[in-house]
Amino acid sequence: MKTEKKWITKTIQDAAKVKTKMPWERGTTRMAFIAKRKATQTAKRVTA
Repeated sequence: MKTEKKWITKTIQDAAKVKTKMPWERGTTRMAFIAKRKATQTAKRVTA
C-alpha cells in the first residue's frame, strides 16, 4: 500500500515551480523600496 497520495506529490511539484517571492524572502529588495519611498515622502514634506 502506498503511503503517499498522488495529490500530495503533485502539490509539492507545483509548489516547486512557483517563482513568486514571498515578502519574507524579498529582504534587501523590499528594504530598499521602503527606504526610497520614505525618502520621497520626507522630501515632499520638507518642500511643502
